[in-house]
Amino acid sequence: MRTDEEWQAVVFDEKTVRPAAEDLAARLGLAGAALRRYPGGSRPVYAVGDRHVLKLYPTVSAPDSVTEARVLDYLSGRLPVATPELVACGEYENGWRYVLMSQLPGIELAAAWPAIPRPHQDRVVSEAGEMLAALHGLDPGPLHAILGPADWAGFLAGQRATAAERQRAAELRDLWLSQIEGFLETVPLMPGRERVLLHTEVIREHLVVTPGPWTLSGLLDFETAMTGDRAYEFAAAGLFISRGDPRLLGRILAAYGRSFDPRELLAYTLLHVHSNLPECLSELPAPPEPTLDSLALTWFGTA
Repeated sequence: MRTDEEWQAVVFDEKTVRPAAEDLAARLGLAGAALRRYPGGSRPVYAVGDRHVLKLYPTVSAPDSVTEARVLDYLSGRLPVATPELVACGEYENGWRYVLMSQLPGIELAAAWPAIPRPHQDRVVSEAGEMLAALHGLDPGPLHAILGPADWAGFLAGQRATAAERQRAAELRDLWLSQIEGFLETVPLMPGRERVLLHTEVIREHLVVTPGPWTLSGLLDFETAMTGDRAYEFAAAGLFISRGDPRLLGRILAAYGRSFDPRELLAYTLLHVHSNLPECLSELPAPPEPTLDSLALTWFGTA
């Protein structure tokens, strides 16, 4: 699977993928363990029995497996919440790679959220802010050889040059498209600032909680980790943990220990590798006015 088109043709085809997962699990000493595929996601991920998780990476995204394995190994025991323990990683067949990791106990925050009482929601998001502060406080030096981008300023320039086109491809309406270039020109980003270890997709689907009382207990999915400006992290975390609730975002940032200009965070939302503004507009609160400045305050204002 060397192109995205080839990959999309098989990613959800269990008749093709499951036999490979079963074969690989057997090679890794887990023959006979029940495989349960996790729903959603961009690649096949299976619970193997009740202790392991097997994640498969096609040729087109094989380097992501190296990123995930190295970051998992580096993070072991370093954060206030659990991360999966790396068990094995390597090549499989036809350019595919894999990571076998431990299975974290608990419940995905996205699934648990409606049942969590509001005071416990407040505690969980505060714990997320503390976790992000701990992550960004780690020395990324040991990962420089594996994590990009090598040139942060160049990365931002490239993302800025293609920002409008990427949103057009996502079918953003012209009302918003016409504002992107001008908005980005007025938001000064500081590419020379310190670079930290970034998860880049800290969202409710990648956080694990445990009940009784509800507590943040785990962080998953490091295949898109990189090093860069800490504000870049909040393009995802600032939106998809708080879901546009200024009270929750305020608690996250208070626990993190610093605040950010809402316009800076919206700029990083537009520059993010996985930015999809139409999807965000369909899921998050609408601004009082159809302007990017109003959108920045609606999504990244705090209370």
